[in-house]
Amino acid sequence: MTSSVAEQAELELVRRRVFLALFIALAVGLHTFEVLLPNPLPWFRIGLANILALTALYLYGVQALWLVSIVRILVGSLLLGNLFSPGFLLSFAGGVSAALLMSLSYCLWRPKIGPVGVSVLGALGHSAGQLLIAWLLIVQHSSIWMMLPFFLLFSLISGIVSGLAADYLLEALLKHPAFERLHKIGVTGQLHKNR
Repeated sequence: MTSSVAEQAELELVRRRVFLALFIALAVGLHTFEVLLPNPLPWFRIGLANILALTALYLYGVQALWLVSIVRILVGSLLLGNLFSPGFLLSFAGGVSAALLMSLSYCLWRPKIGPVGVSVLGALGHSAGQLLIAWLLIVQHSSIWMMLPFFLLFSLISGIVSGLAADYLLEALLKHPAFERLHKIGVTGQLHKNR
């Protein structure tokens, strides 16, 4: 039985929506799981959920990045029971800062920057956003900025790891029928060129 081009396009659209919902669900799960992991210092997280936000950015665009990031923070905080707590405010400020820098870098330098570069900028933005909110609402002492170099170093490492993971995930997903059209227009070539 053969299907028409319209039916194939509709099937691809449904598959893409299912993948986006899956990205959101996995991001919430990773966000929640990461809270259970031991941390070397307060506020340090690897940022595993950002892998899915970054993947959504490259497969769907800027709106999907914001959707995955904001829903992950809200639902994850609701599940953890810390919605509107200081921890939530830190997470939300970091997530918004990261999404803003990732969006800007993707839109402004897309041909010149790949997932690893976008991820590093997002991780740096996340740390800066968290420190700013911590300084404004929690610690309110200028000595908190002495932690900035450690945050930036940790962000650089976690951004590289998340970016590489997202790059490999993108490479695998572009072989799936849901993203066949993206593969045909050369998204994979752009990813490899910017590694």
